[in-house]
Amino acid sequence: MMCQKFYVVLLHWEFLYVIAALNLAYPISPWKFKLFCGPPNTTDDSFLSPAGAPNNASALKGASEAIVEAKFNSSGIYVPELSKTVFHCCFGNEQGQNCSALTDNTEGKTLASVVKASVFRQLGVNWDIECWMKGDLTLFICHMEPLPKNPFKNYDSKVHLLYDLPEVIDDSPLPPLKDSFQTVQCNCSLRGCECHVPVPRAKLNYALLMYLEITSAGVSFQSPLMSLQPMLVVKPDPPLGLHMEVTDDGNLKISWDSQTMAPFPLQYQVKYLENSTIVREAAEIVSATSLLVDSVLPGSSYEVQVRSKRLDGSGVWSDWSSPQVFTTQDVVYFPPKILTSVGSNASFHCIYKNENQIISSKQIVWWRNLAEKIPEIQYSIVSDRVSKVTFSNLKATRPRGKFTYDAVYCCNEQACHHRYAELYVIDVNINISCETDGYLTKMTCRWSPSTIQSLVGSTVQLRYHRRSLYCPDSPSIHPTSEPKNCVLQRDGFYECVFQPIFLLSGYTMWIRINHSLGSLDSPPTCVLPDSVVKPLPPSNVKAEITVNTGLLKVSWEKPVFPENNLQFQIRYGLSGKEIQWKTHEVFDAKSKSASLLVSDLCAVYVVQVRCRRLDGLGYWSNWSSPAYTLVMDVKVPMRGPEFWRKMDGDVTKKERNVTLLWKPLTKNDSLCSVRRYVVKHRTAHNGTWSEDVGNRTNLTFLWTEPAHTVTVLAVNSLGASLVNFNLTFSWPMSKVSAVESLSAYPLSSSCVILSWTLSPDDYSLLYLVIEWKILNEDDGMKWLRIPSNVKKFYIHDNFIPIEKYQFSLYPVFMEGVGKPKIINGFTKDAIDKQQNDAGLYVIVPIIISSCVLLLGTLLISHQRMKKLFWDDVPNPKNCSWAQGLNFQKVTV
Repeated sequence: MMCQKFYVVLLHWEFLYVIAALNLAYPISPWKFKLFCGPPNTTDDSFLSPAGAPNNASALKGASEAIVEAKFNSSGIYVPELSKTVFHCCFGNEQGQNCSALTDNTEGKTLASVVKASVFRQLGVNWDIECWMKGDLTLFICHMEPLPKNPFKNYDSKVHLLYDLPEVIDDSPLPPLKDSFQTVQCNCSLRGCECHVPVPRAKLNYALLMYLEITSAGVSFQSPLMSLQPMLVVKPDPPLGLHMEVTDDGNLKISWDSQTMAPFPLQYQVKYLENSTIVREAAEIVSATSLLVDSVLPGSSYEVQVRSKRLDGSGVWSDWSSPQVFTTQDVVYFPPKILTSVGSNASFHCIYKNENQIISSKQIVWWRNLAEKIPEIQYSIVSDRVSKVTFSNLKATRPRGKFTYDAVYCCNEQACHHRYAELYVIDVNINISCETDGYLTKMTCRWSPSTIQSLVGSTVQLRYHRRSLYCPDSPSIHPTSEPKNCVLQRDGFYECVFQPIFLLSGYTMWIRINHSLGSLDSPPTCVLPDSVVKPLPPSNVKAEITVNTGLLKVSWEKPVFPENNLQFQIRYGLSGKEIQWKTHEVFDAKSKSASLLVSDLCAVYVVQVRCRRLDGLGYWSNWSSPAYTLVMDVKVPMRGPEFWRKMDGDVTKKERNVTLLWKPLTKNDSLCSVRRYVVKHRTAHNGTWSEDVGNRTNLTFLWTEPAHTVTVLAVNSLGASLVNFNLTFSWPMSKVSAVESLSAYPLSSSCVILSWTLSPDDYSLLYLVIEWKILNEDDGMKWLRIPSNVKKFYIHDNFIPIEKYQFSLYPVFMEGVGKPKIINGFTKDAIDKQQNDAGLYVIVPIIISSCVLLLGTLLISHQRMKKLFWDDVPNPKNCSWAQGLNFQKVTV
């Protein structure tokens, strides 16, 4: 005889009252029962339970338990007369009672009695059955397992489960037809059989009608029709992630995760075994996913398992989770690790156990990194066993190699245990800067994680809360916030983009640092997109040097957005590789141009303009595209060129060829170019006339009259120079001698100094002109114009020492050019001095070198003589007769 258990769950018996009233299905009772089997007593077409059904619902009273355990007891043997017999079964308890309650007629009672006496007692065929709804709510499972004394071989059995899951159950008294049932074949093995019924999620609350057909050793058994609601027999999956830790209060926190994503709350049963000095075993039922166990002691171990079930009591308990073991150390820190921010306070608690004896909290001392003893003023005695240390106004942890935390040690008065608590202090003062683009369509925020990079294993996230209008006076972290996806850039900054944006909404944002030890938030900041606008740069920037006024004029056009009043900043400089910028501020919001004073009117300037809000909010825009000035004439030349003359011909004759020589004007003098030069002549007889010499810098003319005055003008696109130099050639003045003496002294091959003396005269001296050239050479003459009050002048040129030079000094008067003072070569005294100096330059280095050589020779000779004469002289201190004598003492 084999016995099997059958587990089912009763859900909402009110829903089953309708079925029971139709005499179709037996609701499962919440107590143990048996299935008595016998031959059929009817062959009616309607599919009624052979043993009958209760005529009213009174049999359902008390059926509110979630789990029932029953026995499916079948009797039969493999004999020829029973091979074609179908044994029908009824429900009953373990003693075989209450089976007669299934029918009200005497025939039914007699049949039950016959079955029990002739079949059940003689053969005894039994199975244990357990049915449940899988935790993921996709499959209904029935598991059948034979009892040990079952005479039938299980692998020889064939089991079918027939079921119907009607979508609608109306009040019709007609029983369901047998053809409406679907059949699933159960998989059987030596250990038992298992039947799988797929149940759509939408029909979890419908009534599931089913019965079993079992064939073994030629004998068939059929269970009564049963009814249940799948949602009320759910067997959740075992909880996962079982974890234990010592809390800040010194309790053991057992926590886990629910694996079943069911649409109903769960309850949990926790059983644990504490093995310390006292063994304690307990099982508690909780609705949360954690449980606190108080009075945790060092050196204790805890073995924990958890299972789950529906909170309302229906359903089936899940299997127990895998056992987890947690062992407390000899020194218990709670919390073992702390993550906090700069400026905050933190506290550690400690229980110290040494050689099976717990140390008194009064004997506990605290150390930091085993290098710094924490002052006792920071200690607190929580209890006889628990000591506490508190850190105030913490500073950021400085990484020490691979250690990114401070180690806090709990010690007794003699020694410290090698275990320690970890203190992580992070600087969360992260600056978030935001910028709204010039089109007012998006806001970009940037921030650097450099202050939190030492916290290994952490993740960062920007969170924000948008206020409908403006920012609050003091931003705070809002309980309802949203995360923002930020992308790490190459420069090490994170960048987040808000688009679209509300210009007048206040965005309160902060950085959340997530870590296994907890989370930290940076101080919140509020940003108003309208106040952080970076405008578009001004457009259509132009730059030019104005004609006549000679100013750098810059013009631009204001960007379309934003509509606020803007200030502008201009930077300008000479175009080149390295531009030396100068800036100019424009605070007039209506202004679209500015004129600037520049030193060089004939250079190319590069100009850029940028803008920002006039009230100072927001950012400067990018600089505009550069604009360049063009070099063009802005004024007539400031002056004509300086010029001199070269005379050809016999000085005794009245006609001589005069060649005028001048240097090209610079850009600053010509403002900014010279198109041509014009020479004006003025004489007493011929009057005035002009000659256009183009771009040439010389002109030769014939001097035939006693006085001839010439003027050289520079002409550009705007006109001729207004200030010019005049030179008068006069026969009488050419005989006036105003220079008494002239001397030339060579200082080097590149510099000669000229000095002279002038004689007093009645003429007004305008300036002096120095000429020099290589003697006896007509070409290569050079000249300089110097002021009249100068008595000495340095000529810088490349002078060849072997050549002789001619120096001439011309006085120039208003009436004409006077008689020059001419010397050929340098002054004799200067030559002799130069030669003497040259000899001195040669002799002095020779004398110094000889002295150094002689000194070195003497030093070497001294060392050799000392070694030669004193090598064999003994040290008197090493002689036996000299022991104890003072050789420094002088005796007379």
